[in-house]
Amino acid sequence: MRLLTCGNNIVSGEHAFIFKEGMKKEKVFELVEKVIDGIGREEKLRGKISTILAKDFYKPIKVRDWKCPFGDETFIEFNVEPNMIIDIPSDVKILADYLAHFSKKYRNRAKNILKAGEKLEIRQLNAAEVKTQNKEIFGLYEHVFDKAKFKIIKLHENYFADCKKTFADKFIVTGFYLDKKLVAFSSGFFTPDNFIEAHYIGFDYELNKEYELYQNILYRFIETAINNNKAHVNLGRTASEIKSTVGAKAHELTCYIRPQNTISKVVLKPFIQFLQPMEWVPRNPFKESEEVGAKVQQ
Repeated sequence: MRLLTCGNNIVSGEHAFIFKEGMKKEKVFELVEKVIDGIGREEKLRGKISTILAKDFYKPIKVRDWKCPFGDETFIEFNVEPNMIIDIPSDVKILADYLAHFSKKYRNRAKNILKAGEKLEIRQLNAAEVKTQNKEIFGLYEHVFDKAKFKIIKLHENYFADCKKTFADKFIVTGFYLDKKLVAFSSGFFTPDNFIEAHYIGFDYELNKEYELYQNILYRFIETAINNNKAHVNLGRTASEIKSTVGAKAHELTCYIRPQNTISKVVLKPFIQFLQPMEWVPRNPFKESEEVGAKVQQ
């Protein structure tokens, strides 16, 4: 089955299009509909597209609001796992300031995580280093990819080296070393809208528990944002509960999908059920609001 995606397959959020500032919603959706229809009518794709997916809207689209192709009855609306976003308080200058906003329970938890990672050498890699260690980086990425519930696309083996070469300082790759061996890495983008956009990560699962690799990666993203005067960190989807323990809040994402033929209509319902968000317990590490522990489904 061939899927036509109106959106970005490797980044969560509203990244499908960029429009001229001030353009009316009616015009925006008119253009979107023409683009989707135009691609669908291309000679090589005609009759081969099984399903159209429009992904990652922060606000559901209502057909009564605007004439939008995603609001009509041919598209089915469903939710996916939320984006987990951290807002850095304005008074925070270093990571310790950020942790000072935590309740005692979560502050002690954070300190234990950071202590577990003290044996790690953590540093940002330049383009030459990313290229040299490309095999190790991609191998760690595959460890995480292989365990993912849903795999819409697998990156090319030179993806990280190519991104670093292309985007230079706007693309950050951080290496986590144990006895000079790369045991984890993270990647992310500096965006123009005051965000750090966490991208792909990888780590050695056998060492994860002892050195808290995954959670040290999360805190490193926060520290990098603070050091670069960024106000927000988008940690992306998955592992929502763990990300909430470091201060991330859930921002729901809505998708729209339309079957194009009989086969896709048959498989669409189990496909959507497979993508439904898992039930999880949101945590609030900040002092002003203690965790109540009630289960919710985002």
